Amino acid sequence: MNFICQAPQARSVSLVGDFNNWDPTAHPMQRAPDGAWLLKVELRHGHHRYAFLVDGVLTLDPRAQGITRNEQGERVSLIAVS
Repeated sequence: MNFICQAPQARSVSLVGDFNNWDPTAHPMQRAPDGAWLLKVELRHGHHRYAFLVDGVLTLDPRAQGITRNEQGERVSLIAVS
């Protein structure tokens, strides 16, 4: 699964989700020359809750398939992998 975060002003972006226990160090994203942040992650079949951590701020993915909530009640993105 390819994840793209448009955050050209960000100093750091990481992918957090139920697949990495919301660990901000597990999936750091790489900055592209155009300012987008990119990461490819292999995800198992099923539905996954995730978000981008942009300079420490939980940020929804506008390209997500839906929005749900995590265990803390925060709004997070939802993706289905088949």
